[in-house]
Amino acid sequence: MVQKLIQGYCRLLGWLMVASLALMVVMVFGNVVMRYAFNSGLTLSEELSRWLFVWLTFLGAVVALNERGHLGTDSLIARLPRAGQKVCLFLSLVLMCWLCWLVFDGSWQQVKINWDSTSAVMEARMGYFYASGMVFALLAAPVLLLNLVRLLTGRMSDDELIGVRENEDQHPEQA
Repeated sequence: MVQKLIQGYCRLLGWLMVASLALMVVMVFGNVVMRYAFNSGLTLSEELSRWLFVWLTFLGAVVALNERGHLGTDSLIARLPRAGQKVCLFLSLVLMCWLCWLVFDGSWQQVKINWDSTSAVMEARMGYFYASGMVFALLAAPVLLLNLVRLLTGRMSDDELIGVRENEDQHPEQA
């Protein structure tokens, strides 16, 4: 049930990322054409593209976390016995949950500090810009907690005990 919910919001995030990237490409390309052809440009496109890029990065990090797509190395973990792999995965999940809290708290502080200031061109509240960290933490935490519960209840396969793989060819879901 929870896994389906997480898969659903990751699919939604994927579509939001596609739309953001498409909008960024259109705005930046349009701005380049306008500057060369008409010696003018849209200042809005630069600022909005920057905002979309930040949001795209945080949303993409959630999707990559769910798909176990972040960079890493497994040279040590792969050589450990199953119990060692479980301990390492447990520690990494707990640390990542703590880091989610730190990102959420720091972003919340920035939202509060910058809520009354506005961006230079769009005149949007800067709090929305910093809220991207809060959204990341709120969406990443369920993924991490679900993996932690699955680890503690023994519902995690041996292949999942190693959080990353050095070689993409080793992913079982790609076989």
